[in-house]
Amino acid sequence: MSQTPIEADQCASGRFRSWAATHVGTTRRNNEDCYLNRPDLGLWAVADGAGGHQAGEVASQTVVAALAAIPAGLAPADMLAQVRLQLGDAHAALREEAARRGPSAMLASTVVVLLAGPEHFACLWAGDSRAYRLRDGMFEQITHDHSLVQELVDSGAISAAEAERHPHANVITRAVGADAEALDLDKVSDRLQPGDRFLLCSDGLCKTLAEASLAALLGADGPTPPPTALVEEALGAGVTDNVTAVVLEILDA
Repeated sequence: MSQTPIEADQCASGRFRSWAATHVGTTRRNNEDCYLNRPDLGLWAVADGAGGHQAGEVASQTVVAALAAIPAGLAPADMLAQVRLQLGDAHAALREEAARRGPSAMLASTVVVLLAGPEHFACLWAGDSRAYRLRDGMFEQITHDHSLVQELVDSGAISAAEAERHPHANVITRAVGADAEALDLDKVSDRLQPGDRFLLCSDGLCKTLAEASLAALLGADGPTPPPTALVEEALGAGVTDNVTAVVLEILDA
């Protein structure tokens, strides 16, 4: 396991309690993941930068800074509109910066965002950073990867097991700052229930640990916060990518 310490924090506000943890992994020099842990806003996010040569760090930090700039006190519909607006602005800014750096430059980042209000949540994403929900012992992935291998799985060309070992498993088809003129985000929403736990993570986590391990660690109530336990488990498994986890728990009203 890497001797670099895990960066972690935990916060609580109203009926939300949340934790976050991130680590560079066992082989990388830079951590191009970035997260937002803001229960006071009802807003959480994980961004996983791409581009190399520190460009990935710039991209993920740009995305998270844009979300962190959203003011408090907005109604749920206004918060959702602001998330879309801020991510759209970050998309344009990253494309402009890449153009300024030259034709071979790329500054892009996946993003998965969770917004929670009094009764409902919404999740928006682009890329292969994921969101999961644990409810009454049922663990489910609520996002659907925007990646080449996921398209191959969806078309029946390869199996889910083959996707894990595919040579192009790291190729994403959507990202903030990617070639598309406009940012295309997918969205799901549902009601909240007390006891719900949500996991947002970069692909370094979900490509290293099996879903059974993710579910068990997400639901555990030991002395180690769930994201830290998840990152520790990934490091023990030799994760080569950056690894980040954010966990939200819905408390009784």
